[in-house]
This record gives sequence, structure tokens and C-alpha cells, in this order.
Amino acid sequence: MKLPRKPLAVVFDLDGTLIDSEALVKEAHFAACAELGVTMTDAQFLSLVGLHREANDLQLKSYYGDNFPLEHFIGLTRAHVGDRVAPLKTGAIELMDALDEINVPFGLATSSRMPWVEKHFAAHGLTTRFRAVVTRQDVTEGKPHPEPYLHASKLLGAPPQCVLALEDSYAGVTSAHAAGCMTVMVPDLLIANDAMRAKARIVTSLADVRALI
Repeated sequence: MKLPRKPLAVVFDLDGTLIDSEALVKEAHFAACAELGVTMTDAQFLSLVGLHREANDLQLKSYYGDNFPLEHFIGLTRAHVGDRVAPLKTGAIELMDALDEINVPFGLATSSRMPWVEKHFAAHGLTTRFRAVVTRQDVTEGKPHPEPYLHASKLLGAPPQCVLALEDSYAGVTSAHAAGCMTVMVPDLLIANDAMRAKARIVTSLADVRALI
């Protein structure tokens, strides 16, 4: 079944959608918590998925108290990840190639910061492929607010209702839907619940997106 409109542009989320990073980030979070002498549950980690750093900080303080050493925690997670790079998700390159063939520009809207984006773009040869990149540093309000997708749509020169947004998280789907984008959820660690089904079309991988366009 096709989308309601042919997209004039496509915007990818990064973590969990374009790159298979959520398992690596989860491992780093659990390891950092263990070093700090606290325990993180699966449910607590899933509550962080798709949110920006400031929102995550508030969640972590709600779990571990106002004195939780956030900067030390972040340092430990980064040290645990080290030089490792998350692989691309299944179907990512093929979808980008297909979009290039039909001259549909694509961009990125992520809750991550530019160094993480640059690291993975360089590793996977994506630096020159994306027409627009919107990171947490480029917006005032992060996901689930619509600003990231509104900004990405503007940079791509397409009205949001003609932009296809690809997401894996609840925060990301909420952001894209609120911006008015045609939204597709490709679940990763978070399941597609009824609230997400009301906001997005659900597919199993990026490979399935090609048939929608």
C-alpha cells in the first residue's frame, strides 16, 4: 500500500533507525551504572530511547537522585563505546540508493549531537549523501517536539506533509507526526503499540520502505 502522497523528501532518524546503535548504547549505559554502583533496568533504559540528552538527564535524576553524577556517567558511557561504530541497519544503503535514483533528497533529524553523527557518517561513507542534517544542537526543542522535523523539512525545501519521516522510537514518531510528516515506524527496541499505530505506518525494516514510495 502506497503512501497518501509521493514524498518530496525523506528524513531519517539516526539511532535505531539508520544505524543499529541502541544495543551498543544500552551496553554502555549498563556498564557505566555498574561502575557507579547503581542498577539500570531494561524498562529504565527504554524510557531514554529517542530522547535528547537534557531529557535523559532528567530521567536519570528521577531514577538515581539529584546528586547522580551525570557528567561522570556520560564520560563512562563514551569510554565504554570507545572507537566502536554501530553498523547500518538492514536496507539502509539500498533505500538511499533508491531515493537517489528517483531524485528524492533525504536528510537526518536526530536527538544525538554532531560528533556522534560525524563519526558514523565518516565510517559508513555518508558524509556527502545527506542534503540536510539536524542534530540536537540545531534546535531549541528536541524530540518529541516537532521542531526537529519542521527544521529538517525546511532545509530540504519540502512542506512537512510531503516529507516521509522514518523513526524507531516513541519520541521520534511523536515528533514527526506532530510536524505533519508522513511517518513510518521501523521498530527496534521499542514495540509498536496502539499509540504508535495511530501516528505511523509500521514496517519491519528499511527494506520495506522502498515499496511504499
